[in-house]
Amino acid sequence: MKILIVKTSAIGDVIHTLPALNALRGKFPQARIDWLVEEAASDAVIGHRAVDKVLVSQRKRWVKDLKQGRILSAYRGFRDFVRELRATEYDLLIDFQGLLKSGIFVGLARAKRKVGFGRGMEHAECSYLFLNERIPPVAMDQHAVLRELQLLAAIGVESPEMVFAFPVADLQREELARLLEEAGVDIAQPLVAINPMTTWKTKHWYDERFAAVADRLAALGYAVVFSGGPGDVAAIEQIRLAMREKAVNFAGKTSLKGLAALYERAALLITTDTGPMHLAAAVGTPVVALFGPTAPWRTGPFGSQHVVLRRELSCSPCLKKNCERNRECMDEITVEMVLAAVHELLKKGSANG
Repeated sequence: MKILIVKTSAIGDVIHTLPALNALRGKFPQARIDWLVEEAASDAVIGHRAVDKVLVSQRKRWVKDLKQGRILSAYRGFRDFVRELRATEYDLLIDFQGLLKSGIFVGLARAKRKVGFGRGMEHAECSYLFLNERIPPVAMDQHAVLRELQLLAAIGVESPEMVFAFPVADLQREELARLLEEAGVDIAQPLVAINPMTTWKTKHWYDERFAAVADRLAALGYAVVFSGGPGDVAAIEQIRLAMREKAVNFAGKTSLKGLAALYERAALLITTDTGPMHLAAAVGTPVVALFGPTAPWRTGPFGSQHVVLRRELSCSPCLKKNCERNRECMDEITVEMVLAAVHELLKKGSANG
């Protein structure tokens, strides 16, 4: 049996689909399971023990080539990818993405059964038109992980346990150990990770508050390591420079798997609502998550070991990238609230450890 999972992006959304992948592998242990994913999120799938082949779409590169006039390059890249996609006829294709960009690939793929949610799902962009088996829509006001599993349950694939099994190898753990040693972090020192940056300005907290939280934790003897992407280096450095105590800036220094190794090593992660939050949850690290305009019951850190800080306001969750109320939902999350949540999780971790 040949199965194709279509979940192209983003990093957090791809991570949310890992339990569905493992449920499929449990149901069909001898099947060939392939995954179609975009390049930016591919590290979440490449090397996963339940995946046989990863088809990496370079959609953003093709679009960039088109915008810059490299039409032939874009055409050849897309053509070669479609040839690779169509080289296999699948018995079952499951569209977990449910967007137009994924629907195009669903339509181009060769598969006997093309399964996904039918008309009525929020933000579906008519992706159901490319399916030949349309599952009735489910409620959006539940976690994305559960929605994915409900799609599988509708075709007879149950998930008796929740398994992410994010692919982290010893190579990434060894590289992390080298980075920590170079940064002067003792191997025996307890570590707290902080991921302060997001792509939405409405999700941002405040630099000075992150610095205050980091100072308090460093004063207690924790190694404080900030994480982020290459574009976050300067912003995180400003937070670090605002501190009195020592902290480490690892923004741009790790791959996605390297970041997973860092979170594995951490006692907990403090973060806004962003992809790394889901990564930490997937590797079993407790999370203190700061939520404002988004809905944690839909896209919060999955699991009972986390603490979500959110203020109940009439306008929240607005799901907007721009705010007319001066980000009141984030402003009402205080340093003391974050520290109380951190101490709660650290105390729980000590009791369980």
